[in-house]
Order: sequence, then structure tokens, then C-alpha cells
Amino acid sequence: MKNRLLGIIPFLLLGHLHAAVEVPAFTAYQSPDPNGGASRGKDGEITGWEAKTTLSWYGLVKKKGDLELSLKAIGEISKQAKLQLTVSSQENPKETTKLSGKAEGDTISFGKAEISKPGYYRFTLEGKGTKLPDLRSLNLDGAASEEAHFSKVERKNSASIHLGYPVPDEAKEEVEWFYLEVTPKTEPLWSYYMATGWHRGYFGMQVNSPTERRIIFSVWDSGNEAVDRDKVHDDHRVKLLGKGPGVNAGDFGNEGTGGHSHLVYPWKLGDTVHFLMRAEVEGTNTIYTGWFRDSKKKDWQLVSSFRAPNDGKYLHGLYSFNENFGGQNGDQRRVCEFGNGWIKTKSGKWLPLTEASFTHDGHGKSERLDRSAGVEGKRFYLANGGFVEDAHKSAVTTAYDKLKISSPEGKHPADAELDALAK
Repeated sequence: MKNRLLGIIPFLLLGHLHAAVEVPAFTAYQSPDPNGGASRGKDGEITGWEAKTTLSWYGLVKKKGDLELSLKAIGEISKQAKLQLTVSSQENPKETTKLSGKAEGDTISFGKAEISKPGYYRFTLEGKGTKLPDLRSLNLDGAASEEAHFSKVERKNSASIHLGYPVPDEAKEEVEWFYLEVTPKTEPLWSYYMATGWHRGYFGMQVNSPTERRIIFSVWDSGNEAVDRDKVHDDHRVKLLGKGPGVNAGDFGNEGTGGHSHLVYPWKLGDTVHFLMRAEVEGTNTIYTGWFRDSKKKDWQLVSSFRAPNDGKYLHGLYSFNENFGGQNGDQRRVCEFGNGWIKTKSGKWLPLTEASFTHDGHGKSERLDRSAGVEGKRFYLANGGFVEDAHKSAVTTAYDKLKISSPEGKHPADAELDALAK
């Protein structure tokens, strides 16, 4: 009988064991100021937060059932500190559970929340009192914690995602012009909707501050220097040949080096912006030039033109991307449509871009799974951030998934327009 009991006990214990999830405190998003209100300690703890700041963690809960919630604090917890944790569904924000904290030792227990449907959930912490505790982690246990997924790294921006456009074999070595239209569907701070990227640079639009937006055109140097352009030999540096009125031009580094240009321009949410670029081959050099216009204007506006050394090729590696280039607001959703894409070859033939391949960066492989692409009408779209699942019927989430449209929704620029720009 004793042996039978000994054999049963491990199974009884297993029945009550769940893989508890420990979420580092520093992964919390701060509100109302994403860059302020609390500090990160040397060991990853959150320190110095006050009642005016709320902290939010987000996770993908894959199981139904009870979710036991607690916080691990550092040091003594003041009796004046009153903490409330709100658990809410990202799919249905009205579905909330409010839990009051009870301190015991270095643990603040909030009890249980019932998870009725798997999906992304938000865990929002609010505090009252003059001395709120320093925090080490948010802890989840219970049946619903099994297989729950949280990003546990320092980086809090969303995954960078891309659309790669395959070029027909007949045009691979002679793409002279690249045209694409971009329609932003959301506009969070620190968004970069890049329209016409290629093997030596990128061209698109950004949200840089609450009051500033930009059109940006950049070309990489040749060589292997990744950080400091002052270390790049003159033979490898791209040279600015010209720029449009009001355009700022200079250097960039830290992601490769090269020539940067941007125009402060108040593009609007929902308006379509047209991007056009050209490659002119001169021996082992290539001149890259970018123009843009919005849908309410007819005339193309020059951004800049750069001569790139050690090249001598036309455009290849064509792609677009959606990037959250600031590190603190990946909890906001970014959606942008890319459409009516065309290329024109050196021999004068226009070809539509009707296929795209979805990819994401390493952050999107293991940490941030809220990234996708799809087709809306006759346009492709890229969506990332916000800790929501993409319910669109065309959505793809796996790297190198393919997307296709039957035909572009519009026309390419007239040859006469290009001839005028090329003069």
C-alpha cells in the first residue's frame, strides 16, 4: 500500500504544478509618458515610479482557466502603498477584471482572474501612496499561465517587418525606375513606413515627434564600416549631387553609414503618398534619385540625388517595410498599405509588382509575435505592434509567406513625367 501511495504522489503533485511565468518588471510600458515616470535599476527592476504613472505588461495567453497574479517587489513594501492590477482582453477591452494587491513579505498578491478566451491580455498596474515599491517581476501561475508568451527582453518596440517584391527574370539586371504608393492607416509616434527600398538604401515617411513628420531618402556607403562615417574612406562614401528646396542632407551611422536626406513634410493619415526613384549607371558608380508627391498634388518634388561608388548596378532587392524605430511604444498598432507598385526597365518596359514575400526581423521570431502582412483590395499591407492578433482573412504571419494581387489598382506615372524628371 505504501509503495502504491508513493507512486501516486508524483502524479498528484504534477496535477497541481503549472509552469509559472516570470515577466521582468522592466518590460512594462509606461503611461502617459513612455519615456518617463519610472526608472530601470541595474538589475532590471523598476524604481522610482509614482502614482501618476501606470505600468502595463502584455502577453499572449493560450489557455483558458484561472490566472494567479502577483508582483515580486524589492525591499520593504510601504503600508501606505495601495496597488490595483487590471486584467483586460486586447480583443475586447471592456472585458476586465480589477484586482487589489495584498502585500506579504516581498510579494504582492492579487488573487485570480478568469481567462475565458485565449488571446492577448493587458495587465495594468496603478498605485496610490507616497512610496510605491520597486518591482522585480510580474508573476503568473495557474492553469491559464501554461504556454503563455511574453516578450522578456529590453527592446520594447515592435518587430520590424518587410515586403520583398520579386522581379521577373527579364528585368532583374535593368530596373531603372521604381514606383510605389503608400497609405498610412495609423500614425503612432516613431513610425517609419518605408516605400521603395533597394540594395543600397531606402525611401519613405516617418512620424518623428508629435509635431513633426518627414520624408526620408538615404543611401549607404560601400565598405564595411557600420557605425562611424568618419572612418569611411572617400572612395567608399556616397556623394550628394543635389537636393530639393527645404531638404536637409548629411551623414548617418550606427546601421551602416551613408548619406541621409529628409524633408519635414506634414503628410496626413489616410492620404496616399507617391514615391518614385531612379538609378542611373555610370561605370562602377550609380546615381540614385528620389522624388515624391501626395495625391493632392501633380508635380513631383525632388528629395535628393546621391552618387554611390563601387556599385554600377540598377535597382535590385526591392522591398518595403514597417518599422517602430523608437524603443518605448511598441504597444501601439502600426498599419500601412503599399500598392500600385511598378518598375520600368532600362529598355523602357513597365512591369507591375503583383507579388510580395513577408519577412520579419529576429525580434519578431521569438519575442514579438504581433506582426503580419496581407492583402486589402489590390494593395498589400503590413501590420505590427499593439499586442493584437490579425483577424484579416488574408493575413500571413510566417516568414517568407507569399502574397499576391491580380493586378495593380492604378496606373504607373506617364513616360513624359519621367522624361521631364530625367533632364
